[in-house]
Amino acid sequence: MSTTEATMTAPAPKDEAPAPQRPAKRRRAWDEVPRWQIYFPLGIYLVFTLVPFYWILLFALREPGSTSLVPWPMTFEHFEKVWTERSFGTYFENSVYVGIATLVMTTLVALAGGYALARFNFKIKRAFMLALLCSQFVPGALLLVPLFQIFAELQMINSLGSVIIAETVFQLPLSMILISGFIRNVPYSLEEAAWVDGCTRFTGFRVVVLPLLRPGLIAVGSFAFVHSWNHFLFALMFLSNQDKQTIPVGLNSLMSADSVDLGALAAGGIIAAVPVVIVFAFIQKWLITGFSAGAVKG
Repeated sequence: MSTTEATMTAPAPKDEAPAPQRPAKRRRAWDEVPRWQIYFPLGIYLVFTLVPFYWILLFALREPGSTSLVPWPMTFEHFEKVWTERSFGTYFENSVYVGIATLVMTTLVALAGGYALARFNFKIKRAFMLALLCSQFVPGALLLVPLFQIFAELQMINSLGSVIIAETVFQLPLSMILISGFIRNVPYSLEEAAWVDGCTRFTGFRVVVLPLLRPGLIAVGSFAFVHSWNHFLFALMFLSNQDKQTIPVGLNSLMSADSVDLGALAAGGIIAAVPVVIVFAFIQKWLITGFSAGAVKG
């Protein structure tokens, strides 16, 4: 066979496959918006948010009687006054005690109740969940009279324990609903696998489920702590002695019908706000993760 015939009978080479084309990047609506139309309203919102904080710092740090818009020279006289003369050191200790105790009690009770709602079925489960939801529409002022009578019978008036119990009862419905949602997001098969390996229900829950609930527990606990730290009504009604009062009641005592010490009030407000800001600065990652996890399933 000649070279020409061999060339004619040889199979034609296959055409190379075309290179895959990348899909065109989808343009989003905000890509076409000028940046200034985004940053300008955000800047206005930031100004309205930060100006009150600057104003309170101004009154707390500038000298008494000064009208300057810049706190210079700075003075800590107002902080020393509210901490020593106005007993804010005692108020601070009481608020820390009430906040931590409320956090622990609310988390433990809500964890047990949330697990029961998430893992067990009983006849009145739907009615119980509905009652928990409806309880959120009841204002705390309506609970004052029955709680006061109960604490009076138990001789707990003018005791921090009464405020802790009242705050825990007020926080439990929402906390139980949230924690039950967190537990539902944990596959039930993980607990069953632990039971097969010889764990009891409690041991399986402690070893398998509880570590996965850390973001949810932090979210619920922080919510209970902040609410009890800022709540004014229960502490005002159940505590009468000055050495038992909390920071919200102490801030109210700085205002009288005749005059208001703005410097002392601003310093007390900063003392009340700084611990909450510090706590949220450390737990913000867990807090966002916990609330988003609890919102996936009911």
